[in-house]
Amino acid sequence: METMLAGRLHLDGTRRFAVEEVPVPEPAAGEVLVAVEAAGVCLSDVHLIDGSLTPAFLPDTVVTLGHEVAGVVRTVGPDVPGDWKPGDRVTLQAGQTCGTCAGCVRRRACMQIRTRGVDYDGGWAQYTTARHDTLVAVPDALPLDQAAIVPDAVSTPYAAIVVTGGVRPAQAVGIWGAGGLGAHGVLVARLAGAAPIIVVDPLPAARDRALDFGADIALDPADPSFQATVLQATGGRGLDVAFDFAGVGAVREQAATVLGPGAQLVLVGLTPEPLTVTNGTRFSFLGNGLRGHYGSAPEHIEQLIRLAGSGRLDLGPSISAHIPLADAATAVARLESKDGNPIRLILTP
Repeated sequence: METMLAGRLHLDGTRRFAVEEVPVPEPAAGEVLVAVEAAGVCLSDVHLIDGSLTPAFLPDTVVTLGHEVAGVVRTVGPDVPGDWKPGDRVTLQAGQTCGTCAGCVRRRACMQIRTRGVDYDGGWAQYTTARHDTLVAVPDALPLDQAAIVPDAVSTPYAAIVVTGGVRPAQAVGIWGAGGLGAHGVLVARLAGAAPIIVVDPLPAARDRALDFGADIALDPADPSFQATVLQATGGRGLDVAFDFAGVGAVREQAATVLGPGAQLVLVGLTPEPLTVTNGTRFSFLGNGLRGHYGSAPEHIEQLIRLAGSGRLDLGPSISAHIPLADAATAVARLESKDGNPIRLILTP
């Protein structure tokens, strides 16, 4: 029996994470086996380990983490449609439809999306299986470590900005939180033509990073002249769209104070905290809106792979370090403590 290394999270009450030797999985009907070349380490992985997040549909008490995955097809299982073959370079959608809920049965939106590395085994491993409809071809021009982070790290802010926020050219955009999602939000906002792009983060290193990624202004939320600076930068009208990538209640309160007429506040960062807007009268008078956002759609991954593969989107600066899969626990600790101010750490089998 062929074995491999995999980063496994045990959910039997211990929340124990360890890199273990396990059997190489066999692709079932409609699946391929992928030799993993790169897997991103996301804050969601940290939250799964610390217990802040819990899988909703995991049928077992142990799961291989990793929802940002790219590699090369090794084996094509039975009944796989299309022309997938060994050697094909692919990135994997971060989730898949359940196939059994009322939405799936009626060929509508799935109501019970399964997330890779959460509800079924992910890519913190030397090999992983993937259903054929979750494969996205990667052109030779795009390095696989960059392709790996497109699902979630890039696609979530992309969908939030382009679809949920509906950002249009020359609109003033505010981005709270310049971490892995927010930094890519800056790149996407520039692609969408937003102007100005104002980033808000309490960490000086994060504000510097935001400017490097193309933000026009980077502000400390504790700056006493915060509101005046935003109004001056937007010609007195305030923001057209604000994005909370931090998932912090105070962020939402502050963002609401600088929204312009008809502006939207989009909640991307996840938090169990209650939603509050202190000045509800102002919010209503200006016709402001509040929208939640989660994840991205399959077509967004394909669009971003084309953009990155054609050179329209440079994800090279997003790769902070490559870390061997055997040292996955070290990568988790580095991301949790923000050691080295990482955007994305990449596990390499």
